[in-house]
Amino acid sequence: MDKNKQAIAYMQENKFEEAAALFSEVIEEKPNDPVGYVNFGNLLMHVNDQERAKRFFEKAIELDANAGTAYYGLGNLYVEQDNFVKAQTNYQKAIELGLEEADVYYMLGMTFQQQEHDKLALPYLLRAAELAPEDEEILFQYGLALAQSDHISDAETVLEKVIKLDQTHSDAHYNLGVIALFHDHVEKGLEHFESALQAQPDHVLAQNGKKNAEQLLSER
Repeated sequence: MDKNKQAIAYMQENKFEEAAALFSEVIEEKPNDPVGYVNFGNLLMHVNDQERAKRFFEKAIELDANAGTAYYGLGNLYVEQDNFVKAQTNYQKAIELGLEEADVYYMLGMTFQQQEHDKLALPYLLRAAELAPEDEEILFQYGLALAQSDHISDAETVLEKVIKLDQTHSDAHYNLGVIALFHDHVEKGLEHFESALQAQPDHVLAQNGKKNAEQLLSER
């Protein structure tokens, strides 16, 4: 296993000091290779040293202006700082440079959602869902963006996929309950609210949804 791969394995095991030592060796051996700087930047992000992480990502870009993963790293850094406009710019740059991974499309979509531009988020969340069709969180956020953009039927289809992947996804059940009430399928809505509460008993929105559904049924 080469040193980069070994260091990444250490990171995944939370052995940050060992990872840092190996990444330092990689940079010393290949000071003009941006990969070592990107990986060290990612490590610094893990330990919440954002200031140094930014310098490493910027060094990688200085060495290679087409280092898409460095722009992705900067995007993540700006998300941590709640600077969603700068995060958006860096994610878009990473995609322009050919970074074709679900995470970068997902994160770009989320920056638009954080700015309440749900319709602008849709194509990026769709692409993320295409690249990672089994990722329940990506699918959930895509379904949510569809619902918030008034694509209710499409949202329902996507959220049902989430439930197939995870029967205990309380937020997906809650939103399916809301959609069911929207379609006047009150019994179905109640079932989803109850499923949400089974998975998460303190889900306040599901508690309110259940009360509303029960009230509607009692008035019939």
